Amino acid sequence: MTISDFLSALQQRWRIIVATLLIVVSTTAIVTMQTPLVYQSSTRVYLLASGEGGSGNAYNMPGSEKETLVQVASSPVVLDAVREQLGLPAGTPIDVSASTSGDTNLMDVTARSDTPQGAQQIATAVPQELAAVARNFAPSLAISGQTVEAQVIAPAGTPGSPVEPDIVTNLLLGALAGLLLGIAFAVLRHNVDNRVRTQRDIASLSDRPLLASIPVTDKSEAGHELYVESDPFGAQAEAVRQLRTNMLFVDVTTGGHSFLLTSSLPGEGKTTTTVNLGLSLADSGLKVLVIDADLRHPTVAKTLGLESAVGLTTVLVGAAEPDDVIQQWAGTNLHILAAGEVPPNPSELLGSGAMRTLFHQLTEQFDFILVDTPPVLPVTDALVVSRLTSGSIMVVASGTTRKRHLAEAMRVLGTADVELGGFVLTKAPAAPTAYYYYGGGTQTSEYGETRASRNGTGRDSGGDGGGRRRRGRSRGNTVTRARRTKRVEKQFPNATRAAEERKTRNETRAAWQPAVVAPAADEQVDPGSDEQATTASRRGS
Repeated sequence: MTISDFLSALQQRWRIIVATLLIVVSTTAIVTMQTPLVYQSSTRVYLLASGEGGSGNAYNMPGSEKETLVQVASSPVVLDAVREQLGLPAGTPIDVSASTSGDTNLMDVTARSDTPQGAQQIATAVPQELAAVARNFAPSLAISGQTVEAQVIAPAGTPGSPVEPDIVTNLLLGALAGLLLGIAFAVLRHNVDNRVRTQRDIASLSDRPLLASIPVTDKSEAGHELYVESDPFGAQAEAVRQLRTNMLFVDVTTGGHSFLLTSSLPGEGKTTTTVNLGLSLADSGLKVLVIDADLRHPTVAKTLGLESAVGLTTVLVGAAEPDDVIQQWAGTNLHILAAGEVPPNPSELLGSGAMRTLFHQLTEQFDFILVDTPPVLPVTDALVVSRLTSGSIMVVASGTTRKRHLAEAMRVLGTADVELGGFVLTKAPAAPTAYYYYGGGTQTSEYGETRASRNGTGRDSGGDGGGRRRRGRSRGNTVTRARRTKRVEKQFPNATRAAEERKTRNETRAAWQPAVVAPAADEQVDPGSDEQATTASRRGS
């Protein structure tokens, strides 16, 4: 794994890291709160040996005997005496440790207890009880007849706060452990994840380009499949327009005006993408036909609310002519050829001579043809239709499509010598919506146009400020639009005819609107002149 892959894994799986961090820190906090409090108190004493031979000190004892006294300090011989002195029940646990500082006469005694007073009392009592029994464990003292006295150098104090648990240290260690554990989980999950999620995953399986990434938005539920129509300036509609633009470049390389859209398995959004792409192409002035070639589970007509009883199969069996079953959607340039009745032999019908003849006939009537086909892996229908179209597009659902399924679909297409034009990633994470609504005021497209104004039927509702912005952008894009219009007219001859028909409809509609002419500055305005002019205009019409 490269550094780029590692950072990508952290970016994609940050929720796992945060969740693991919170769980570990919460667990650490709970365990810390349930841990009994421990108080600690320490004292330092000076061991003084005295007796019949005169005063002395423990320095004269061999080092082994001093080490013995250190061990005896925490033995039952001393601790039982301490319990009896403090009045503690037999068997009460006492935590005591002792140590000496090199060859000095000093001994440090540390006691730990669940109460501050208990720790202080135990630390005070242990050195005295140790001194009382020291002669029994030091042969040199017994031979010399000397005894040991513990003189207090630093008395044991009452602790003000517990030494355990250390809340701050525990939480810091828990946070560090949670972070490392979360990163480990994220990297492991990233390595074992076999779903396609980003463009990087697609690029690892194919060298074909990603034509568009259609995001998931709040309006991506049932009933909002036609987002190009219901939300024309939203993120999804903008992504489809990007797909439309990129498809025109692919169309130049393929030399045809027909594409099939398919997927590896059902439920990846190919039908929704096909319909919205058809709407976007039709909105640009092209005469578009969408063919529902999924003769097993047709859904195009249902998505658009059109008649589905007659369609492609009706024409293929010779029961109707194409013009009789092709349906125009909502008076636009989008035309639909539904699937018709579900046949018992879909693959044979799609590969028949009648289908080839029909498709050739339709390519002469329409500027652009989109074919919605079944998924690649379950059936071979898409491979059959690919012989008719000039290009193919694979629809991939982010977080749904598995890499092995996509790889298998690519292998199947490659075996059939199907040239893939590119990919469309659906259900992708949504981008910030401010990018798509940066015009301010009314929702406008990239060139300051509303959907109605692009169709020639709307009025400016953005106010004077919005009009100035639109006029400024219009002047800046005049040359670009002219070049684009010439290119489209040359590539799609029918587009010119459609534009002229739309212009005629707009002129007819404008003829019914009253014309108001502003008077000159030196003219007198007759209060009834406007009404008379309007009446005369209507009579003349």
